[in-house]
Amino acid sequence: MKILSVEQIRKLDDYTIKHEPISSVELMERASKAFVDWFVERFDTSEVIATFCGIGNNGGDGLAISRLLMAQGFSVNVFVVGNIDKASKDFSINLERLDISYNVVQEKPDLSGTSVIIDAIFGSGLSRPIEGELAKVIGYINESTAKVVSVDIPSGLFADQYTNNENIIRADETVTFQLPKLAFMFPNNYKFVGDWHVVDIGLSPAFIEKADSSFHYVTIEMVKDLLKPSSKFDHKGSNGHALIIAGAYGTIGAAIMATKAALKTGTGLLTVNVPRCGYAIIQSSIPEAMTITDSHDEYLTEPQNIDKYDALGIGPGIGQQPKTTKALANILKNAVKPLVLDADALNIIASQSELMEIIPKKSILTPHLKEFERLFGTCENDFKRLEKQIEIAKKHGLIIILKGAHTSIALPEGMVYFNSTGNPGMAKGGSGDVLCGILTSLLAQGYAPEGAAIFGVYLHGMAGDLARELKHEKSMGPTDIIEAISEAYHLIDNR
Repeated sequence: MKILSVEQIRKLDDYTIKHEPISSVELMERASKAFVDWFVERFDTSEVIATFCGIGNNGGDGLAISRLLMAQGFSVNVFVVGNIDKASKDFSINLERLDISYNVVQEKPDLSGTSVIIDAIFGSGLSRPIEGELAKVIGYINESTAKVVSVDIPSGLFADQYTNNENIIRADETVTFQLPKLAFMFPNNYKFVGDWHVVDIGLSPAFIEKADSSFHYVTIEMVKDLLKPSSKFDHKGSNGHALIIAGAYGTIGAAIMATKAALKTGTGLLTVNVPRCGYAIIQSSIPEAMTITDSHDEYLTEPQNIDKYDALGIGPGIGQQPKTTKALANILKNAVKPLVLDADALNIIASQSELMEIIPKKSILTPHLKEFERLFGTCENDFKRLEKQIEIAKKHGLIIILKGAHTSIALPEGMVYFNSTGNPGMAKGGSGDVLCGILTSLLAQGYAPEGAAIFGVYLHGMAGDLARELKHEKSMGPTDIIEAISEAYHLIDNR
């Protein structure tokens, strides 16, 4: 699913109106009906609704939504924000269609008894921060105890650039039209957007298909196309031989989680390299894996001969001892295939910046926010961080996975894919080790690095979502994610 700019969305509307053909007010009616269909599935007619409508087309949506909800039996109070004499044509048409009186907001609106507020003041075309009397109205809404649902985008939030302003509706839910907005992908905007939902309003698929965008939202349909099919004559060699280098004294658990995840994801053969203190632990807990040990008891010091392996993942729990740092540098110098670099491998690279220059092209780096900052520096906001992620991926020819609620995957050519799976229950130590194992396994099985990154992040998040269905998100852990990988495969395969 593509994420388009504000200008592209405007052109998409215009193209649909011209080529379907359909009038702009009829398209507004269709969008409003899609919103109402979503709304009535979640709220009943006992709710008392207040709709706040600006005087542009987003306000026109709000008027049409109010009329359609009243036809469904809802009690709706309509508040108009702004000078009606300056209203858009489609707003005026929908105001004429409204068969109840409305309130023009001139002072603090009376919201007593209101249980749901529908925010339709401004849409995605907003180009300047909200100030003055309009900011006061937004403040009144945010002070209310009612549940707030925004139409297309919370009023005051810019769709595809940083909003340097706090005069923004704080929605509990946002119902957006046809495609998600780039602003929805960032953690700093969650307090405004809340949980967001896409409704189809029939905008031109031909335009969307041809639209050029660097940003995509990963769906199950896309992931299903990436899934490599099994063959009747597959054997263990067909599914690759992975090597995972992980663990140190006290962190052998990281090696266990990465190894188990790699096996569950389908690699045909797997070898794990640990210090000598981990040998008995790995051999007894994961009989399917082969184990090779370092000469050191407590941490890794020796680079392995990696040429015979189809993929290598390195970093979970290895620590940052000087000899471990030297071993990693040696591996990076000699590797000719893309690697998966995670956890302490990233921390070592952050402390030895020259190592960035010798990472094999199309290697997959998997930093969380703090690791990203150690590697590439802090950024003033989420949009600047995304720019830096893209810049580094292009400059070094790498795949950079910035882990989070909508994990972003930046590819060497500048494309970014935002993940759609996962939940807060995965925000626990060890979940990243699981992802490292999944990605290493997929590379070993012959997935292209780009496909492995997109598919692996989605699979990891879906397994986390399945784990949450069985366990509360507070009590679920990384091992629950591993156990759910098989069911996640079933869901993707049977889509």
